[in-house]
Amino acid sequence: MTMHRPGRPADLPPADVLWARWALAAVLTARTEDEDRGSHRTGTWVDGSGLHLDDCGCTWWTMRDLGGGRYVLYGEDESSQVKWHQPAVDMLAGGPDWLPYETLRDLLEGWELGCVYWYENGAWARAPYPETLGDDGLDCGISRFVAREELCRELSLSADDAAGLIAAAEGYRLGARALEELASRAPDDAPDLAAMLRALDLAGLAGPVEERAAGAGSAGAGTP
Repeated sequence: MTMHRPGRPADLPPADVLWARWALAAVLTARTEDEDRGSHRTGTWVDGSGLHLDDCGCTWWTMRDLGGGRYVLYGEDESSQVKWHQPAVDMLAGGPDWLPYETLRDLLEGWELGCVYWYENGAWARAPYPETLGDDGLDCGISRFVAREELCRELSLSADDAAGLIAAAEGYRLGARALEELASRAPDDAPDLAAMLRALDLAGLAGPVEERAAGAGSAGAGTP
């Protein structure tokens, strides 16, 4: 699937699907030594505040599940032109009252934010952009979780393993046994199973999907 530049809400899959794919990457790369790094943490991970991606270079992103089928996605890639655009773009224009405005405004004041998308009633939305805006960074930052093909490459697994784990994650039925089996077949570079299980619990991929599905529905072009 080709994403637009700048991004469009319809480029993104339903929020529960995006969450599942991103969370799967966080679970499979979880390492105990990374858990104590706090704000200096890099890579892809999940914690009590949501899902995170930070390459310690040009891109960082956060996705938060705010309950009731509501999500927010925000971050920045160096390709984003939003904060430099003239006239200025109000990234929070039209935003619902449940957005984490204190956090977002702090990022805006620090010139650390490239774009904001929010999800409610089964659809993504964002502030309107001027026609002269060339990119908001969504493609470079989030495309790895949008298309299954890119996610398979991101996970560095065999096609069969990746397909099975992605399907289980998207169905919110990824269990400890699948992770244990994966770890048992990688003796030379064994995954950190304990950290993976902790991340699995934080991500909620093994739990019921009813609450998420109630607010997810179908968004944009569907699930690529």
